[in-house]
Amino acid sequence: MLLRLAGLMGIMVRFIVSVAVLMLLSLLLPGFAILTFKQSLLPAFAIAILGFAAENLFGKNDSPQNRGLVGFITASVVIYISQLVVPGMNIIILGSLLAAIIIGVVDQFVPT
Repeated sequence: MLLRLAGLMGIMVRFIVSVAVLMLLSLLLPGFAILTFKQSLLPAFAIAILGFAAENLFGKNDSPQNRGLVGFITASVVIYISQLVVPGMNIIILGSLLAAIIIGVVDQFVPT
């Protein structure tokens, strides 16, 4: 029961961080179309779920560096591909990588 709650907390933290990063970077980066809160929800949800699945696949006892790497890879792929699904979302590869770096760094330091 406690393990399930910890997993759910990890998904929620990653989701909230992803939404915040996507919205903030959409205002700051030139290769990142301005996203509304609603447009940020789908990619953030995918990042949270796929990151959780990848951590469970590779094991929960990973080092913080591995968690950061998993967060980076998951976020970069999801952010770039989600522009095909989310209307009004246009992102260049560099913008996707910059957002993923921030999400990966937060994943490294925030225990999820």
